[in-house]
Amino acid sequence: MGCTLLLVGCGKMGGAMLDGWLASGIASRVVVVEPSGVPEAFAGNPAVSGAAGVDALPDGFQPDVVVLAVKPQVMDGMIAAYRALVRPGTVFLSVAAGKTIASFEASLGAEAAIVRAMPNTPAAIGRGMTVAVPNAAVSDAQVALCETLLGAVGDVAWVRDESLMDAVTAVSGSGPAYVFLLAECLAKAGEASGLPADLALRLARATVSGAGELLHRSSQGADELRKAVTSPGGTTQAALNVLMDGEGLQPLLDKAVAAAAKRSRELAG
Repeated sequence: MGCTLLLVGCGKMGGAMLDGWLASGIASRVVVVEPSGVPEAFAGNPAVSGAAGVDALPDGFQPDVVVLAVKPQVMDGMIAAYRALVRPGTVFLSVAAGKTIASFEASLGAEAAIVRAMPNTPAAIGRGMTVAVPNAAVSDAQVALCETLLGAVGDVAWVRDESLMDAVTAVSGSGPAYVFLLAECLAKAGEASGLPADLALRLARATVSGAGELLHRSSQGADELRKAVTSPGGTTQAALNVLMDGEGLQPLLDKAVAAAAKRSRELAG
């Protein structure tokens, strides 16, 4: 028997998670809160129904999990209305970037079981990376349930120190953008070396995605895979001498991740 869910917000991330839950059979019943109704992709599924808001939920509806998947800037104006759903058997799972556990406790009460999670966009293809942190009211069974829900769209890791979520946001939350930028820059470098633009883009796209898949499937570490491509004195080594020098890729990424983590702390208040 699957669990009963209330999904508040069914945009890209909420929709990706709902896809995963339905495909895996995790959820036996999902009520989606969307002012415009259940998205067309899920409208014909008997396990999914819609509500325009918390006041329009079915009588007696007591979800196992309330998944908060609205934009962070919308959260403050709507979360207090969900306090009526707080009970020992319900856990609130937020995937809203930057919204702290303390901010939810201020609206829902300290007794509310709350899990703060940071997914990333590859969740849309079932290859996401999510890190989550629970508050003191979350039971072991609720941790396991949230892990199952988040695991439907990728890998899941847990931390107990919420302050680490700023670094998590900077590495995995924002990280896909860094990889896409790498593909952009590699394509432009190919053009600068004389390749036609369309071929340079094709080579960069296939190389970045293929290398990522190889890293995903391999039991070897990234350093070992890098060394396997690199012949001493060869072309790859010549490029790596530039990328790995004192002003190369590592210090640049250190600065980028630090800047993202700093901004995450600022947005969290």
